[in-house]
Amino acid sequence: MENLTELGILLKYLILGLFQGFTEPIPISSSGHLVMLRHIFNLQDQLAGLSFEILVNTGSLIAVLIVFRKDLIRLTQNGLRYILQKDRDAEATADFQFIIFLIIATIPTGVLGFLLEDYISEKLSQPVIVGYTLLITGAALWVIRNIHGKKNDGDLTVKDALIVGAAQAVSLIPGISRSGATIVAAMLVGMKRETAFRFSFLLYIPVSLGVSILGFSDIISDDKFNTLMIPYVIAFLAAIIASYFALKWFANIMAKGNLKYFSIYCFIVGILAIIFL
Repeated sequence: MENLTELGILLKYLILGLFQGFTEPIPISSSGHLVMLRHIFNLQDQLAGLSFEILVNTGSLIAVLIVFRKDLIRLTQNGLRYILQKDRDAEATADFQFIIFLIIATIPTGVLGFLLEDYISEKLSQPVIVGYTLLITGAALWVIRNIHGKKNDGDLTVKDALIVGAAQAVSLIPGISRSGATIVAAMLVGMKRETAFRFSFLLYIPVSLGVSILGFSDIISDDKFNTLMIPYVIAFLAAIIASYFALKWFANIMAKGNLKYFSIYCFIVGILAIIFL
């Protein structure tokens, strides 16, 4: 019986890791789905600590780093070349500016997260609120379903970066998808789909990295970590794998412009959450 119980715990955390990892990159709000999942399966006690969310978030971060490794290497090399060399070509200049815009876009999330994190977690992490915010996510995705921007990496402005950064800050509210909000904002300011996609997920890296670093002490001090170390590790590895394949899948969908299907999904789940949760 004890072995069956342990197997059940491992299976539960495997499913949670896969679920969190798969929903993190796609525009349906992983945080909103976790709120609903906790309510439906009464998982408040098991997931009360921050360590679980930090670990699976770090797993998704690793997947993003793997997928965008070539972009990161290029940006790092050209950014250093721009700073250290006097002769700056167009590629180095464009990539250095792109890095600056990513830094600028990160600021609103850091400020809002610092000021309102407790309020958001206590007051806005309710299933019925997630239902309404999923409707907002669905409506935003529907608005941009047929938009074709023209801006490449080198055409971005400080204003564009601030708008996308503000959208990411709003996505701290469960049910507002981070990838959805940033991609919607990026396309509304005129970015091409591929530029919006790349900017959105490169913007995810500094925020997620900050959460992982700042949350390390929470993991160490979490009483549940020692007793649930193996289930947590399983969830962590599952999140890496699920996020990787979800991100590759989402990239293909973005290229084809099929965001309307995510919009419809958010409408359906949002309405169900409002009615039944």
